[in-house]
Amino acid sequence: MTSQPLPSVTVSPGSVEQDNCQAKHPLSLYKTLETGELVGRIEAVRKQLGDSLLILGHHYQQDEVIAHTDLRGDSYQLSQMAAASDACRTIVFCGVHFMAETADILANRPEKLESRGGQRVRVILPDMAAGCSMADMAAIAQVEDAWEDMSEVIDTDRVIPVTYINSAASLKAFCGKHGGIVCTSSNAKAVLEWAFERGDRVFFFPDQHLGRNTALKMGITEDQMPVWDPYEMELGGNDDQALERSRVILWKGHCSVHQMFRPEHVHQFRKQHPGIKILVHPECPREVNDLADVSGSTGLIIKTVQESPAGTKWAIGTELHLVNRLKAEHPEQEIHFLSPVVCMCATMYRIDLPHLCWSLENLRDGTPVNTIEVPEEVTRWSLVALERMLSVK
Repeated sequence: MTSQPLPSVTVSPGSVEQDNCQAKHPLSLYKTLETGELVGRIEAVRKQLGDSLLILGHHYQQDEVIAHTDLRGDSYQLSQMAAASDACRTIVFCGVHFMAETADILANRPEKLESRGGQRVRVILPDMAAGCSMADMAAIAQVEDAWEDMSEVIDTDRVIPVTYINSAASLKAFCGKHGGIVCTSSNAKAVLEWAFERGDRVFFFPDQHLGRNTALKMGITEDQMPVWDPYEMELGGNDDQALERSRVILWKGHCSVHQMFRPEHVHQFRKQHPGIKILVHPECPREVNDLADVSGSTGLIIKTVQESPAGTKWAIGTELHLVNRLKAEHPEQEIHFLSPVVCMCATMYRIDLPHLCWSLENLRDGTPVNTIEVPEEVTRWSLVALERMLSVK
């Protein structure tokens, strides 16, 4: 049987509708303001709050939002940097929900709380509707049900659960409780090696493509990687034999942005632009990942472009805002977006200047909105899984 379900994340004061009732400044007013006024008001709050405020911007954010951030990076890197600040008392995370959760977990871990005399760092997500379709594809109840079902066929004491950092805090806590670990796109191979030192199988969620692409490079074959579909009634759509011969059990989840890239896009660019190199994120499907010249994390994508000589030609398979930013920052290179279809992170795009200004001015005036606070038990077990990840070299 499964253990007692973990509590869900607390959002304070509540939904956007509830926040508008309690906030000093209603969101609707900000949507009528001109860009210049929003910019001036955002900068005024930043100046007034000083080092006590850190605005974090994920690489996929719009340029107009990135312009007002103190730190820019991927989700885990940003959370680490913010947690390391001694002066910070509020984090405004321009990203998505799971990123704000991770920031709350790391900034308010026990030793940090002790050093601040018990004072919490408040974490604010400017728009509560900024979620992640990939993270939403694996709900904690579904994962717990899958764990119980597979235990009827295989020994789950020898299965190591691994969750991608792009997941809800409850899934990180599940891994912590069950001897598992968290991974990022840059350390997934090292994490899988860690897991195989401790068990016979890996249960990898929520992104099947990162799990598959990583495991294939380790010599694990496709037939050893059954996909668990939470909407299938029997064993996630598998039979007993598929689970018994498995090495990595993949969750049927994906990133809606990276899923859009197709092999024909690669072939078209190679045909039309001789000498072009293909640079993709490992959340892309195997058919694309196998054709790429370079596959790696967001950080590796940025570093690869930064270190390439003038005249290099790239077709990059990742989020549109990041590709366009790289194109603007490196005019000495020829940079293309890999897909002919506009493909951006729609939920990340929800963070805009009106939401940012609204959340900052309510914070300044003592009526903070959209505070993310992860329950103590979820935080405790999530930290176990995250600290295991940090121990992997």
